[in-house]
Amino acid sequence: MKSYTFEEIKQKMMAYCTYQDRCHQEVEQKMRDFLLIPEAKEEILLFLMQEKYLNEERFTRSYIRGKFSIKSWGRNKISNHLRQKGVPDKLIQNCFDEIDPAAYERVLAKTYERYFDAQKGLAYQKRSKTIRYLLSRGFEYEEILKLE
Repeated sequence: MKSYTFEEIKQKMMAYCTYQDRCHQEVEQKMRDFLLIPEAKEEILLFLMQEKYLNEERFTRSYIRGKFSIKSWGRNKISNHLRQKGVPDKLIQNCFDEIDPAAYERVLAKTYERYFDAQKGLAYQKRSKTIRYLLSRGFEYEEILKLE
């Protein structure tokens, strides 16, 4: 494995955070690859936060927007994935204002119709499969039932 100087690692971490918004856990995982001493890791993390390369709220908002608009994930799935990345629950809940409630309902209805129409079988079977599918996509059960 190639060894890097402190400044080279700092530059690499700046580039890593510039390419895409990152959470603290992702940055710490990346720094583990460089086998840094704890003091050096802390210094780099502090530098990245002070220089606005690393911002947990910006990452959370970006993640929510992306997963909702591109992958059509529901709130439950998004928040579970953010929790796995070590993002605090309070921050997750505060950032859900990135999703417009009307857009959320439209995506849910569109996904419901598309999946329901693709199913075969009796109406109650199609409905049951569709509800399970939407739950797996992270939509709330109460929101799904409003579609009925």
